[in-house]
Order: sequence, then structure tokens, then C-alpha cells
Amino acid sequence: MPIALLALTLSAFAIGTTEFVIVGLIPTVAADLGIGLPSAGLLVSLYALGVAVGAPVLTALTGKMPRKALLLGLMALFTLGNLLAWQAPSYESLVAARVLTGLAHGVFFSIGSTIATGLVPKDKAASAIAIMFTGLTVALVTGVPLGTFIGQHFGWRETFLAVSALGVVALAGSWIFVPRDIRHAAPATLAQQARVLAEPRLLLVYAKTAIGYGGSFIPFTFLAPILTEVSGFSAGTVGWVMLIYGVSVAVGNIWGGKLADRLGPIPALRIIFALLAAVLLLFTFTAPHPWLALATVLLWGAVAFGNVPGLQVYVVKQAEHFAPQAVDVASGLNIAAFNLGIAAAAWAGGLIVTHAGLMHTPWIGALVVLVSLALTHWSGLLDRRQGMPVRSNRVATAGH
Repeated sequence: MPIALLALTLSAFAIGTTEFVIVGLIPTVAADLGIGLPSAGLLVSLYALGVAVGAPVLTALTGKMPRKALLLGLMALFTLGNLLAWQAPSYESLVAARVLTGLAHGVFFSIGSTIATGLVPKDKAASAIAIMFTGLTVALVTGVPLGTFIGQHFGWRETFLAVSALGVVALAGSWIFVPRDIRHAAPATLAQQARVLAEPRLLLVYAKTAIGYGGSFIPFTFLAPILTEVSGFSAGTVGWVMLIYGVSVAVGNIWGGKLADRLGPIPALRIIFALLAAVLLLFTFTAPHPWLALATVLLWGAVAFGNVPGLQVYVVKQAEHFAPQAVDVASGLNIAAFNLGIAAAAWAGGLIVTHAGLMHTPWIGALVVLVSLALTHWSGLLDRRQGMPVRSNRVATAGH
């Protein structure tokens, strides 16, 4: 395995950590900056919006740049964004730092796969991409709980300083080990992406992705205050709960992929969305009881991201049929839909907290996930009417 691939994996780890660590720090940030929980929740929303905009738009605009130069520039921008968050004197400056970091995130994962495949022989391409994306999984398992621990014990600013240090190491590794002459095809133009967005069947997939993840992130954005204010956990325990959640997510990803392989994406997505809605509804009743809340969070992690493989395989399957000239574009836009769902959910969750209260977020999130389940069922009916196969022979790499 080329050591340059490890540099990419470390970059993915740092980026995954900074995206999700804010969830565990929301109460701390809100108290320190003198803002409400809904305003703190927007730090999740606006970051995800930066990712959703950065991925398609900035990737198209930077298409002619050499890959190594672009990679180094992105990691420098990522590090700068986290340093600005570390020193942010106000809520507004912290928001700006999060948006800046989100823009770097979006472009990194758009170009990261092509860089990873350029480092290995063609028959190792899928493995190279999978290795790079393990950085995200490891971030959920270790980076997020460790960052939450640092924030709870030393201050939330020190969490961003630690992530900045990771960014510097990843930048140095990429500068030293990533070769300069990485070949790449020009990314899709904005016009090509717009043509994909004009295809109704692909829009249906993007709606499932955005709504399904949105339902989960309505309560997940405010998981830390729920755990402290409703479940009665201490602030220091939240990091351990996030660790349990991250381990469960890693297991759920594997389980979700195997389920999609065995049953096909639509049957697998029906099962996972139904389970996710049930777990969110259950959390409404178990949250006041610490051990039951912990068990529910464990179940939540197992299904929260288990639909990633199925959704990515399904969007490729639909693109092969309805937009065969733009399969990669269609797959990339599904990642943008994922982040649009997060952005909308964190904003909607803030409104729910403001006008109804924290414990209305889980059951409302469950209802939103049921909408995605209905859209999944509709997709299956349309596929059967058109005689499309249940399974796709093409394997898609999941990530975000």
C-alpha cells in the first residue's frame, strides 16, 4: 500500500472528525458563546451546506488544476478553517470558519477517489478507495469521541486546535509522498450536473437520501443536550456515548452493505429505513432512562448509516439506466444530497427545540424517515413497472 494513500486516509480522518465532533460539543459551545442550542445547531447545518455546495460547484471550477496542488490547497484551507474556529472571537466568526472548512471537505472527497486510484494499479482501485474512506469510519469510532473528550475537559477550542494539528500532519504527508504527475479526467461541468438533476428518477433517489438522513439528524444534532439534560449523563460521559455510537456505525455500515448485496438495494433500504424510524420513535420513550437511552443509541448507530451502501449502489443502478453518460456525476450528487439533508435537519431541529422542546426531535425525525421509506417503496414499484432488475452488478463505493 503506497504511503501516499495513508496520507489521504489521515486527511479523511481529520475531515470526518471535524464534521461530526461538533455534535458532542454543542452544549459547551452554546454556553461559552452565550447562544441558544438552535444557534449552536446551525454550526452543523452550515458546515453541511458548505460541503453540499463545495462538492459540485468548486470541483467543477477547479477541474483544470493539478491534483496534487489542489489537494495541498484543500488541506491548507481545511487547517486554516479549524485554526480560525480555535481562535473565533464570536459566534459569527465560528460560523464563517465552519463554512470555510465545509467547502474544503466537499472538494476533497470529490477528488480524493481519483487521486487514490491514481496511486495503485487498476486492479487495486476499489481497494484504494475503500482504504481512503476508512478514515471517515475511524473518525466516527475514535476521532469524534476523542475530540468530544478534549472539548469537555480542556475547552471546545482545543478540539479544533487538535484537528488543525492533524491537518498539518496530513498536509505534510501529502506534500512529501503524493506524486506530482497524477493523471485525472476533467470533472463534470456544472451543465453536465444540471442535466443529471433534470432526470426525475435520479431526483427521487436524491430525495430519499436527503430526507432519510435528515430525519436521523434532526435528533442527532441535539444528541449531546438530550443526553445531559434528559438522560442525566454528565458532560464528560457524552464522549463515551459517542464512542459507542461510532463503533455501532462501523458495524452498521458493514451490515448494511451485506444486506444490500444479498437482497438488492430497494429491499435493504426498506428494512433499514423502517428500523431507523422505529429506533428514533423508541428514543422518545427511552431517553429519560440512562441505560435504556444508551442501548437505544447503540441501536441507532447500527442503522443510522447502514443505508449508505444501498443508496450509493442504487443511485449508480438508476444512473446506468437513465443517465449512462454521467454515472459518476450522479453518484457524486448523491453525496451532496446527503449533506443537504444534514443542513436542513439541523436547521429544522433548531426550530423544533425552540418552539416545542428537545424531546420532540426524535419522534418528528421518525416521521421524516417514514417519508423516505415511502419514497423507497415508490421507487421499487416504478422499477418493477419498467422491468428493472432488483440487483445491480456494479459495485459502488460508499462515502460522503
